[in-house]
Amino acid sequence: MNPQERSLRARLAVHKSWANTLDPKSRTAKARAARAARFEAKARELHPGATPEQIARVAEHLKKAHYAAMALASAKARRVRKQAAQPAA
Repeated sequence: MNPQERSLRARLAVHKSWANTLDPKSRTAKARAARAARFEAKARELHPGATPEQIARVAEHLKKAHYAAMALASAKARRVRKQAAQPAA
């Protein structure tokens, strides 16, 4: 099976799985809670004496920073792939 077929097969499986899920929020609740706890734990590590409101604010910024870093890495990877696909002049 080539990579394109593997991708299509995986996409089909994902859509079937989500089609069998009536309540997506409950399906992903544990993962979302674990992610939030990770950012909160990091905020508490950085600022042990902070108030709960401060921890929540810091955790939210840590989450935004995490996703911004992922977006930057993705953009770099796309640029590299695009440059590799261009014929040498």
